[in-house]
Amino acid sequence: QVEYLLKKICTAMNVELNSCELDDYLSQEPQGQGGLTVWQFLDMVNSGRFLRGIEQEAISMAVEEVYQEVIEDGYLWKKGQLRRNWSERWFMLKPSVLSYYMSEERKEKKGSITLDKHCCVEVLPDRDGKRCMFCVKTLSRTYEMSASDTRQRQEWTLAIQTAIRLQAEGKKSLHKDLKQKRREQREQREQRKAAKEEETQRLKQLQEEKERKLQELELLKEAQRQAEILLQEEEQRRRQQHEEMQRTLEIQLREAEQARASMQAEMVLKEAEAERQRKRILELEDMQERLQEALQQEVKARQDEEAVRYAQARLLAEEEEKLKELLKLKEEQEEYIIRTQREKQVLKQEMENKNKCLEEAQKQLEEVRVNRQRVDQDVMAAQRKLRQASTNVKHWNVQMNRLMHPIGPGDKRTNVSGGVFAGYQPLLSRRDSSLK
Repeated sequence: QVEYLLKKICTAMNVELNSCELDDYLSQEPQGQGGLTVWQFLDMVNSGRFLRGIEQEAISMAVEEVYQEVIEDGYLWKKGQLRRNWSERWFMLKPSVLSYYMSEERKEKKGSITLDKHCCVEVLPDRDGKRCMFCVKTLSRTYEMSASDTRQRQEWTLAIQTAIRLQAEGKKSLHKDLKQKRREQREQREQRKAAKEEETQRLKQLQEEKERKLQELELLKEAQRQAEILLQEEEQRRRQQHEEMQRTLEIQLREAEQARASMQAEMVLKEAEAERQRKRILELEDMQERLQEALQQEVKARQDEEAVRYAQARLLAEEEEKLKELLKLKEEQEEYIIRTQREKQVLKQEMENKNKCLEEAQKQLEEVRVNRQRVDQDVMAAQRKLRQASTNVKHWNVQMNRLMHPIGPGDKRTNVSGGVFAGYQPLLSRRDSSLK
């Protein structure tokens, strides 16, 4: 227990404990053999024997920090249940209850919170002008509290959770539990020490056994020399077998080199063939670009002819389908080019078939273009006829207006019925025939 408290105090002051001096002191002092009281321990700490070069104020602050860690108490803000206002209270935590008082003198107790396995602690967000808030939930009520800073809130929540955990495990106090663990550790150290002594005795016995076996080893060495002679003869025989095997492996290696050279020559031929296929692909791509340019020009020409856009759209759809077939044939041709390294002969035959299909597709494309040009010529002829018909209509309209003009003074009336209207009917019949 003294060593535990000294380690806590040294940790609070950021120094290391010299455990050798503590062991010497406990072994030399008569009261150290039976243990130390709390007052003797405090006198020893205040004397500064184990904490040389440290001021008394630092030691007092470290003792106070350890006390606050062992005995958890301090001021917290608590929210009321009825008025819902905040009041500062002095809280004291025990293993099974959290009590709060008006002040740190603990003269007037304001209430207590019973801690059991059904309780829990939760951290709350800041609100109502309070920060570092947390709450303790029981079966009957929720207690809201606020600490001065984040560190204090963490210490309180951790201490309350530890107390709740001890209650759930049926333990009375955390420090008693730690004391029991430290006692078990001391017993384990003593057991290890006894085991170490037994180990030394066993080592002595093993040393004697080793000396006896060394004598037996000398006898075995003699037998080993004879076995080495036999091993040398066996090794010589194995070496001869190894040399023969090496000669056969060299012969096989030469044959493998020749086979590799022939494979490299074949690979060079395949690479040359692949290069020719790549050039063919580039030519096809160039042809595709030219086809795309021609397609764009044809689209512009079709946009100018609104009267026959349905027929031209049908031709364009056919042309696009042929172009898609061409692209599909090109993709298939690229896939077959990749497979040339494994199936050379099959690829050549398939490429020839695809080239024939490509030529047929190009011929069909040319036929579609010729049909489209023929349709364009028919449209232009129809437009010329339409313009000629409109010109004839205008001409006959002028003639009609001229014939229907009223007769002025001085004209002869005798020719009205016979001359003017007699020539009107043939004009009308002639105009109808031209319109048809």
